[in-house]
Amino acid sequence: MPKSLKIYIFLLVLILIGIIWADATKEKPIDWSESYSLNEKKPFGLYVFNQEHKTLFSPQKVKKFNESPYEYFDKNYNIEKSTYNIRGTILLIEHETSIDDYSENELFYFASHGNTVFFSNTNFSEKFADSLGFEIAYNNDFSDSLKFKLERNAKLDNFHFNKGINNTYFSKIDSSKTEVLGTQINSKGEKFANFIRVPYKNGNFYLHLQPVAFTNYYILNKNIKYTEDILGYIPSQHPIYWKVKQYDNEELSNSPMRYLLSQPALKWAWFLAWITFMIFIVFNAKRRQRIIPIKEKLKNTTVDFTKTIGNLYYQERNHQNIVEKKIIFFLEKIRNEYYIDTYNLDDTFINRLNQKTGKSKKNIEDVVLFIKKLRNQSNTTEKELITFNELLEKLNL
Repeated sequence: MPKSLKIYIFLLVLILIGIIWADATKEKPIDWSESYSLNEKKPFGLYVFNQEHKTLFSPQKVKKFNESPYEYFDKNYNIEKSTYNIRGTILLIEHETSIDDYSENELFYFASHGNTVFFSNTNFSEKFADSLGFEIAYNNDFSDSLKFKLERNAKLDNFHFNKGINNTYFSKIDSSKTEVLGTQINSKGEKFANFIRVPYKNGNFYLHLQPVAFTNYYILNKNIKYTEDILGYIPSQHPIYWKVKQYDNEELSNSPMRYLLSQPALKWAWFLAWITFMIFIVFNAKRRQRIIPIKEKLKNTTVDFTKTIGNLYYQERNHQNIVEKKIIFFLEKIRNEYYIDTYNLDDTFINRLNQKTGKSKKNIEDVVLFIKKLRNQSNTTEKELITFNELLEKLNL
């Protein structure tokens, strides 16, 4: 090996060692991203809150789940009694809402049975706003700090928040039923509601616009009293069901790969190794790959087969047989997709299907009544078959 090449290799190795040493010894910047993850020890994670939640909620029991509220509460719903097998409070703490439409419907249905929903978020969906009678606005005046105050502890000093705060507030509420529990005060002394209680049928919604109050930074920064006071509004008679983020995967926080990807130098070395490996695979495979013969795709004859079977049934004019099969298919789809018992097509069935699908209750009632009519007769006319098909298409399940 030439002497000059040895010198170049030595210098290259020396430079790489210097880069790695400089990266390892430099002070790491604080990560201020808002993860709201139970594993994260950075300022805006929920690690401390997760560690202290048993103390904060004592003596109440707290059960965590990482499914959607729809999936979780649907498993705990008693179809026969048309109520839930559990009672208590569902706790949601998020920076940006991840609740789907079905879960929102389930939250309202859960609250209507005398339960509580405690939701801390920077914003709420239109369904929440319309159903609970409030509006949210944004204060355009930049403020680097806010003072928080709870109405029932008005004599206590204000709690000061200066990082991660947002300028959202409840600009309009239904004063006849909504109770303002907490406010925020900006540098101009303007006071806005940021924590409210809204009764809903037999239950209550507690809505809070500053989830940053539950993060590591503020719990460790002498603001835990504010967090405790907020949680003190939760009824203490029943358990708390906490919707958490990635709860099932918390053990990954100690895995070697997680640490490797958290270090910039190691992360880029890992990516570079994979890029080099992939380039080698691509070019090596391209050089040695044999010619691949072109084969025509198999034709999908499912539609043709379905049309043929449909024409056979129609030519036989056996409308009763077609109706029976359409009813069987319709009820089977409801059982498989919405997990609703179809043995009794009564008011409970209609209400449950309406809540889970969001479809018009009248359209559901029309289909159910027509099914009962068709089942009670031994012969079906072509007009009745067409009418029944139109009702199903109108329901659009």
